[in-house]
Amino acid sequence: MSGQSGLTAVPTAPTAPTAGLTDADLPWLEELQGRTVVVKFGGNAMVDPALHRTFAQDVVELWHAGLRPVVVHGGGPQISAMLDRLDLEVRFEAGLRVTTPETMDVVRMVLTGQVQRDLVGALNAHGPFAVGMSGEDAHTMTAVRRPAWVDGRAVDIGLVGEVVAVEPGTVRTLLDEGRIPVVSPVARGEDGEVYNVNADLAASALAVALGAERLAVLTDVEGLYADWPHSTEVIDRLTAAELDALLPGLASGMLPKMEGCLRAVRGGVRRAHVLDGRVPHALLRGVFAEEGPGTTVVPDGTKKEEDA
Repeated sequence: MSGQSGLTAVPTAPTAPTAGLTDADLPWLEELQGRTVVVKFGGNAMVDPALHRTFAQDVVELWHAGLRPVVVHGGGPQISAMLDRLDLEVRFEAGLRVTTPETMDVVRMVLTGQVQRDLVGALNAHGPFAVGMSGEDAHTMTAVRRPAWVDGRAVDIGLVGEVVAVEPGTVRTLLDEGRIPVVSPVARGEDGEVYNVNADLAASALAVALGAERLAVLTDVEGLYADWPHSTEVIDRLTAAELDALLPGLASGMLPKMEGCLRAVRGGVRRAHVLDGRVPHALLRGVFAEEGPGTTVVPDGTKKEEDA
């Protein structure tokens, strides 16, 4: 396998991956052996070819380092571009895409037929690793219709779903076979509908169902800002309770990312990271480094010296 990828094979005594990590990070690598890490891939890295390739390399590096990565991807820019080409309306309410049946056809086509295939291809350039699937497959994700909340009132936004159940058996089987699952955030409903699901919240729900050690969310900002827009100081670490208190005041674009992190750590995930996907190798540094970039969310009661 290592001959195909040019990357380090799974180590018996862990060695630090690339991206500026040091020997001080090795204890973290050793502790993460065999653990599942769910990564939400989105933002600028999805449309920048160089960052796209670097992300794929980093995910394969996680695999070679002995972790079990799962990728859940977004696709907002690609969906909007296709809707524009088809002269269909692009509209959002409270940060969520208004999804008519016509829009849902485009969402399904772009996510599973374009974005997922491009990502699977980038990962498989390093070897036979990635397998694509969607939340519809094997009833992996079940969703119910959800509204958007605008000024305290519910607004109908069409075929947008909230994940209410996850059956992770198919994903676990792929992981046990040494594969890297790449999951599109489309879910079935018990009502027979197919729903567009926010990728941040889909990744969070899957991380909880898999008993993942970590959730990493790649986005287009450095992390959670302490006092946006008045300051660009990033909060490097906060507990679930501290994040819960901040949620009502967050901007709509950041809200699902931080809500996903909160749900993850309250559901048993030990750490959730928000990372700047514009920075090459941010994923490796966020997962492996003791003092990683971006914002890290930990469960309540986690002491800094125990934060691993």
